[in-house]
Amino acid sequence: MVSPYELTLDEWRERLAHYPRFRADQVWRGLWQEGRELHELSSVPRALRDELAGEYSSQLVVESRVESDHGSTVKWAFRLPDGASIETVLMVYDDRVTVCVSSQAGCAMGCTFCATGQAGFTRHLSEGEVLEQVMFAARTAAPRRLSNVVFMGMGEPLANYAVTSRVLRRLHDDRGLSARHLTVSTVGVAPAIERLAREGLPVTLAVSLHAANDETRSQLVPLNRRYPLSRLREACETWVEVTGRRLSFEWALIDGVNDTDRAVDELSAFAWDLRAHVNLIPLNPTPGYLVRGSSRERVREFRDQLRERGINVSVRDTRGRSIAAACGQLAYVTEGRRGVSLRTRAGTS
Repeated sequence: MVSPYELTLDEWRERLAHYPRFRADQVWRGLWQEGRELHELSSVPRALRDELAGEYSSQLVVESRVESDHGSTVKWAFRLPDGASIETVLMVYDDRVTVCVSSQAGCAMGCTFCATGQAGFTRHLSEGEVLEQVMFAARTAAPRRLSNVVFMGMGEPLANYAVTSRVLRRLHDDRGLSARHLTVSTVGVAPAIERLAREGLPVTLAVSLHAANDETRSQLVPLNRRYPLSRLREACETWVEVTGRRLSFEWALIDGVNDTDRAVDELSAFAWDLRAHVNLIPLNPTPGYLVRGSSRERVREFRDQLRERGINVSVRDTRGRSIAAACGQLAYVTEGRRGVSLRTRAGTS
């Protein structure tokens, strides 16, 4: 069994070549434009639905669902057919509806403050497994239209480059989402940033920077030892030059680590020439990283110091923190046949 979202329109037409051409179009339209599941395609003959049910099925089984922010933030833990687990977050705002998707089960990047990195890497997700997260969230959000997709869930999207690039293309072409409403977050896989810049899709790039000196960044983001800041900067310069799009730097503020006056100077120097936007993130707690996040007062001071230096900066909304759905908190591991979140294992609820 595979996900019906693995197939493009042309592939559906090939698969259903023994039917009138419009049948493939009906299936594709029902899946993508109407957001229906295969068994819900009432415009398709029952015999065809039964035939497809023998080959295609959803790859996502809901293991848990939790809500916060008065129901405007929803986090799901999904189990995949091979037992791997992932998490997906839906956030409903007054002016937009955003889904945060996972690109891998687990993550191999090992960022010290990130729950996903602490849980380790299981495998890459397939095209269909990523797209199903989007469409599951779209069905949940209805009648509101899903407007934004951010690759900020579990995993490093650019380490699963082939799938990520195809998913971006299909969300733009098949789902009709503006490329500017698609955001890819990366810890800094420099060659892949340059490759993505040349894809011809003006998506938004968010680089998880967190430190602007190599010693500190290598401690927080181990990939920095492979692609140090000088190499990452080259990739960022290529991004701006090729796409004409401004990029953003994510910066999780950690008490006494990267919230110092020196850190302000280093970040300002790194971001200035790139005209990058800086997104400050009050560090979200995770079981495996016991260092405190910066105080609210220090977050405001850090923001104001950057503004005084002419840096475009904002502080990210801490949506979903109470349900471990905020930045750096997504992690789902398996004990036997039952999925248990790291948040639950740590003894909170």
